[in-house]
Amino acid sequence: MNTFGRYFRCTSFGESHGKALGVVIDGCPPGIELSESDLMPFIERRRPGKSALSTPRIESDIPEILSGVFEGRTTGMPVAVLVYNRGHISGDYDSLKDLFRPGHADFTYQHRYGRRDFRGGGRSSGRETVSRVLAGGVAMKFLEKYGIFVSAEIIEIHGERDPVRFEDEILSAKAAGDSVGGIVEIRASGCPVGLGSPVFGKLDSEIASAMMSVGSVKGVEIGDGFEASKKFGSENNDEMDSSGFLSNHAGGILGGISTGEDIVVRIAVKPTPSVEKEQKTVDTAGDERVISVGGRHDPCIVPRVVVVAECMLALVLADALIGSRCLMRDCE
Repeated sequence: MNTFGRYFRCTSFGESHGKALGVVIDGCPPGIELSESDLMPFIERRRPGKSALSTPRIESDIPEILSGVFEGRTTGMPVAVLVYNRGHISGDYDSLKDLFRPGHADFTYQHRYGRRDFRGGGRSSGRETVSRVLAGGVAMKFLEKYGIFVSAEIIEIHGERDPVRFEDEILSAKAAGDSVGGIVEIRASGCPVGLGSPVFGKLDSEIASAMMSVGSVKGVEIGDGFEASKKFGSENNDEMDSSGFLSNHAGGILGGISTGEDIVVRIAVKPTPSVEKEQKTVDTAGDERVISVGGRHDPCIVPRVVVVAECMLALVLADALIGSRCLMRDCE
């Protein structure tokens, strides 16, 4: 599946070493001020090649809006946005075309489709998140009209919770030919009460699905998450008085529907699977091999995942907001 959302529907396309990546947004409401400059801050935050903490691949990543915008505002028609690949070096992967890289989707894509784009993983590459950020940037512009704002921060790198130590953890792994992961916390403020639907349309399940669709994410929790399992019910419940909720252990969602409190999400991001350390694997013929993945890779993908996570939450909330207004017959 390459389409996300029911009302604010985003179809992404493109591969890591293809000509371009992009997204088509169908269902984007009319009248939103939108230009390429509005999307650049989001793209810039995930752009590679900016420091020793990320891949040295250099990409300008300048978005080009192809449709759905006239005189600086969305028209209600599909919004198509494109970013061209400029800095890919496909030859880096020639020696790996017959090998399954540990931790990557090579093995599963080969068995699912019978063939795969071995140049950087093709569609399974983290480069695919360019499309998510383009769509999320548009969603952010829409949410701003309703006073909804999304932000995120790194709260842990390789088990270290002191931000001062984050860079050292990443550079140490890089020096050892290895990589590290971490945890990102995402918050949405200003959400109205009532977003989401009961049972199978729960807002928290939609958020979890969106976050888990990001290739590097291996865990999601909302509110107190796993910590709630260690508490008494009386501790975990969010008491109320005439002024509202007295706490927010639920992370802004009860019964799958937003409470009006901040929505709080945390994601566990795995270490980048491309590492120089030698590891055992097999080739496409089933023969055992030893692999060392060279080329240009992030020693830690977490810093560039932050904006991707923000955009995924924004996409869920935009879809839920439009859906709730449509259900209330208030789409104008």
